[in-house]
Amino acid sequence: MNVNLLLFGVYPYIAGTVFLVGSLMRYDREQYTWTSYSTQLLGSRRSLTWGSNLWHVGVLFIFLGHFVGLLTPAFQWLHVPPVAHQWIAASAGVTFGLLALIGGLMLLARRLSNSHVRAASHPTDLFILLWLLATLGLGLATQVVTVPNLLAGHVADMEILSRYLKGIVALQPHPELLAHIPWIYRLHLLFGMTLFLVFPFTRLVHIWTVPVNYLWRAYQLVRTRPGIGE
Repeated sequence: MNVNLLLFGVYPYIAGTVFLVGSLMRYDREQYTWTSYSTQLLGSRRSLTWGSNLWHVGVLFIFLGHFVGLLTPAFQWLHVPPVAHQWIAASAGVTFGLLALIGGLMLLARRLSNSHVRAASHPTDLFILLWLLATLGLGLATQVVTVPNLLAGHVADMEILSRYLKGIVALQPHPELLAHIPWIYRLHLLFGMTLFLVFPFTRLVHIWTVPVNYLWRAYQLVRTRPGIGE
């Protein structure tokens, strides 16, 4: 078995299986750990609010952009030319990628500099944040290849990536498609697939709960009882 087949034909399904089965097992056996482990009360609300909002908005739109742009024919339905499609994708990716990067670095700085937050952190918290930032950085780095190709009117790499990902989802993998695309795209893919592999063992599992009421939930109120601390 060659390396390309192992990494891009077998590994995606290993990561996907661990992602699904691991999430089900954790929910079944460790429901009390199914949380985002908020540290809102342990430091400055302003830095957390800015960092968290930038991070979550950026990551959410990046995920939606990848899903719509690479896995659906939405732009074909709208009769958007391939080059225009890729310019839109690149522009949105850079915009929301930078927002997420700024927010992620703010959260990282808070976690490292605030002794209370650091003490309340699990080792996987720092690991997953660093891994997400690395994956994000690699995604932004792909623009070094993407933009020159777009200026020359070439979109072959993006079309290959789209065909490859659709094949993975359809259980008809074609890892040979990636044999000759730039290494930065392949490395970004590997980091992204590894996120699915480690997902069940981190705080990322709270994504499954889809907390749509988060946007309008009431603030958490903390009051002291008379006589306590006196």
